[in-house]
Amino acid sequence: MSKFDFKHELDIAWCPGCGNFPLRQAILKALEELNLDQTQVVFSSGIGQAAKMPQYIDASYFNGLHGRGLSVAQAIQSVNPKLVVIAEGGDGDMYGEGGNHFLHNVRRNPNLAHIVHNNMIYGLTKGQGSPTSPKGLKTTTQVNGVYNEPLNPVAVALSLGASFVGRAFTGDVEKTKEVIKAAILHEGYAIVDIFHPCVTYNKVNTFAWYKNNSYWLGKDEHNAQDFNAAMNLALNQEKFALGILYQNTEKTPFHKAHPILCE
Repeated sequence: MSKFDFKHELDIAWCPGCGNFPLRQAILKALEELNLDQTQVVFSSGIGQAAKMPQYIDASYFNGLHGRGLSVAQAIQSVNPKLVVIAEGGDGDMYGEGGNHFLHNVRRNPNLAHIVHNNMIYGLTKGQGSPTSPKGLKTTTQVNGVYNEPLNPVAVALSLGASFVGRAFTGDVEKTKEVIKAAILHEGYAIVDIFHPCVTYNKVNTFAWYKNNSYWLGKDEHNAQDFNAAMNLALNQEKFALGILYQNTEKTPFHKAHPILCE
């Protein structure tokens, strides 16, 4: 059992079969294998089913307003750069309400891991289309189908100069864990867009759908330092590449670039 797992039974408010359960296991394993302890780790999240994740992990956390997890995470990291800071939330929370913070945190390159649960729907607020919902998806509020083009978060992050861009799928906890570990170890802004189903409100993008429409990059199949190759993978919407798409270890993180924080 991970030291980050509570020693008593939890009353977890997710639906049975929710993709958040295996993602929680991946995060617990990642923290344990990195040999961290509760005094070193702080989570920051907003509102939503995904944003409840820190409540079910035995570590410090700040649970605040919808879409504000990243802004608080950067404040925490700036005040104490020695902490491992993880911003956690769903695709609606992080790319919708928090979309402006997403864009500008990429530009700043703060030293934090950004874990986004991407189930392509709003789960907590009863199933309306999210920024990543596929065009045509019928939801509780878009009864004739979503008509907006879906946001491509990994392509957006790359285009703005993100120093680490990863994508994973909770259908493989072990591989997802490894991408999360790499994001935590990366010095700078590291986003991991994680596919998993909402079993209640999204009947299209299921575990089977994600499995059939994605593939894990082989160890020697992709050079994560090749920006153009990473962008080509990000723009391919027919078959989603999973793993570390891009990593730039030479970009200066925010706390080492800002003159006040340097001191």
